[in-house]
Amino acid sequence: MIKITLKDGSIKEYQSSLSIYDIAKDISEGLARVACAGLVNGEVKDLRHVIAEDSELSILTFDDEEGKKAFRHTASHILAQAVKRLYPSTKLAIGPAIDEGFYYDFDKEGSFSYEDLEKLESEMKKIVKEELPLERFELPRNEAIKLMEERNEDYKVELINDLPEEEIISFYKMGEFVDLCAGPHLMNTKFVKAFKLTHTAGAYWRGSEKNKMLSRIYGTAYNKKADLEAHLERLEEAKKRDHNRLGRELGLFTTSEAIGQGLPLLTGKGSKVMQILQRFVEDEEEKRGYIITKTPFMAKSDLYKISGHWSHYKDGMFVLGDEEKDDEVFALRPMTCPFQFAIYNADQHSYRELPIRYSETSTLFRNEASGEMHGLIRVRQFTLADGHIICTPDQVEEEFKKAVDLIKFMMKSLGIHNDISYRFSKWDPNNREKYIGDEAAWESSQAKMKVILDDLGINYKEAEGEAAFYGPKLDVQFTNVHGKEDTIITVQLDFALAERFNMYYIDKDGEKKLPYIIHRSSIGCYERTLAMLIEKYAGALPTWIAPVQAKILPISEKYHDYCQSVAETLKAKGIRVEVDYRAEKIGYKIRQGRMEKIPYLLIIGEKEAENNQVAVRSRKNGDEGALPLDSFIERVQKEVKDLVTE
Repeated sequence: MIKITLKDGSIKEYQSSLSIYDIAKDISEGLARVACAGLVNGEVKDLRHVIAEDSELSILTFDDEEGKKAFRHTASHILAQAVKRLYPSTKLAIGPAIDEGFYYDFDKEGSFSYEDLEKLESEMKKIVKEELPLERFELPRNEAIKLMEERNEDYKVELINDLPEEEIISFYKMGEFVDLCAGPHLMNTKFVKAFKLTHTAGAYWRGSEKNKMLSRIYGTAYNKKADLEAHLERLEEAKKRDHNRLGRELGLFTTSEAIGQGLPLLTGKGSKVMQILQRFVEDEEEKRGYIITKTPFMAKSDLYKISGHWSHYKDGMFVLGDEEKDDEVFALRPMTCPFQFAIYNADQHSYRELPIRYSETSTLFRNEASGEMHGLIRVRQFTLADGHIICTPDQVEEEFKKAVDLIKFMMKSLGIHNDISYRFSKWDPNNREKYIGDEAAWESSQAKMKVILDDLGINYKEAEGEAAFYGPKLDVQFTNVHGKEDTIITVQLDFALAERFNMYYIDKDGEKKLPYIIHRSSIGCYERTLAMLIEKYAGALPTWIAPVQAKILPISEKYHDYCQSVAETLKAKGIRVEVDYRAEKIGYKIRQGRMEKIPYLLIIGEKEAENNQVAVRSRKNGDEGALPLDSFIERVQKEVKDLVTE
C-alpha cells in the first residue's frame, strides 16, 4: 500500500503507484480539471509524475504560484507551436513562465509585427480547440541531439550539450510539435483559453551581447477570461504610468545613443527633483547624527581585493587598465564602503566615539548587461544615498533599528510607505564560493538580525541566497507598474569587512576590538526613486517634490508686468514658478499646464492684477477661483512643510 498525505492532513491509500493527475482525479473530477502540477515532498512535479512510495502531496492549481507557472509554461509552448506552423523556418530558443505571464525567444528572419501577433493568437486559439494532449517522453543524450538536429533546432542542441551528464533529458509533444523541456505542463491544450500576446522585444541568446539577437514574444494567460481582462486593464494603466515614457514626455530625462545605454541624462526639471530629494535626505541624515563624506569615484584594484569585490564582483565593475600589462589597475567604484572605511582608519577611535555614522551622496558604477537596461530603474551610473554605521556589538540592535526608522520616515515622506514590503536576505550555505566568512559567523549574524527584525515587528519574507557576499541584509521591496519587484533599499549587517580592513576601536578595557558595520541607504538610488515616484503618481509629483510648483498664465500681454511681479514674489518665498508669456489663448495654456501635471496654474487677468490676487486652478480641485497672493503662498508653503503627498 502507498500512503499519500494530502495538504489538509488526510491520508489516501492506493494498492499501486499512481500519477499525480490520477490521484487528483480520484479525489474529485473537478480537482483534476483545474490541476496544474503537484507538490511532492516539497518539490514541484509534473501531473504525469508517478508516485511509487509514501509521500506528502499538494495538488497545485492556478491559485498557487507554481500552478500558474505550469499553466503559463503550457501557453508558451502553444505560442511556439503556432510560430512553427506559420513560420516553419523559425528556430526555437527558450520559453519560460515569468511573473505575470510568459515569453518565448525565436530566431526568425525579420522581427514580429503587431499583425504577426494577431495571426499567432488566432493560430493559438485553433491549437486550443484541437485539444491536443501534452505527452512527455525521455531520450538518451545522443538520441535527443539527433532529434533536435533533424528538426534543425540548433539552440536546443546547444542546451542539451550543456546539460550535466546525469541530467534526464525530457521532451513534450503536442500533435506535430515537439519541444525540449523539463516541464511541468498541463495535460491538454484545451485548458488554456484566456491568453493574450502583449508585445515583442529583442533579446540576446542567453542574455549575452556576444550572442545573436533573437525575437522575443511576451504574453500572458489566465484560467478565467475576466481575470485576463482585468490584467489587460492593469497593463494599459501601467503604460500610462510607465516612467520610461512619462518621464521623457514631462521633460525629466532623456537618453542618447552616442552616450550609451544605462546612462540617462537628467534635464533641468529632472535634476531639480533630484536636488530636492538629495537636500532633504542630507539634512535629515545630519539631524540624525550622520557625518557627510565625499570620496573618489575610482580606486586601485588593491582596495577592491581587500574588500573582496575583486574576486566576488569584478564582472560587474568597470575596470580601467590591464592587470597583465599595467603596474596599476583602477576601477570605477560600485560601492562606497571601503572608501569610508579608509576615512575611519585615518584616526584611532575609542569606544566612546562609537557609533560613527558616515553618509554620502555617492555616484556609483555597475557594468550591467545592455539587455538589462531600463529607463532610470536599471542603469550603469547611478546616485545612492549611501551610508555606513560603525558600532560596538552591543550597539548593533539599536543602530539597525534607527536605520530602519530612517527608511520608514523617508518612505512615508514620499507617500509610498504602503507600497513596500520587506525581505530578509540570507546566505546559501550550499554556495560557499559566493560568500566570505565562515559558517559560524553567518549563522550568528543571521540569528542576530532575525531577533532585530522580529523585535521591530516587521512583516518580512525570507530569501535564501540573496544576501550580500559579506553579510545578511534587509531588503525593502517595491513592485513597479509592470508587476516587477525591485529592491530599492537595503540594510546589511557586516561581520567580515572590519577585520579585512584592519578596523579597530579601543574598548573600555584598553584592548583593540573589531566593530560591527551596518551598510545602509536611506532613500536608495535617486534615479530609481525618481522612476518610482513618476509611476506612483503618474507624473503628478507632490507639490513639495514637483520641479515646477506653480505656472503663471497671463490672459493677455497687458498683465505681463504683474505676472513678473508675482513670479518674483513667489521665488522670494521659495516657490518654484514659471511664467507662460506665449501669445496663445488661455484655454490652450491651461490644457498645456495640465498635461505638464503642474500642481497649480495661476490665471492672471484684469481683476487679479487690480486686487493683488491669483485665480487658482489646482491639479486636485480644478478651478478654485481668485485668492489673495499671500493666501496662496501660505498654502503652498504649508504643503511643502507638511510633505503633503495626497
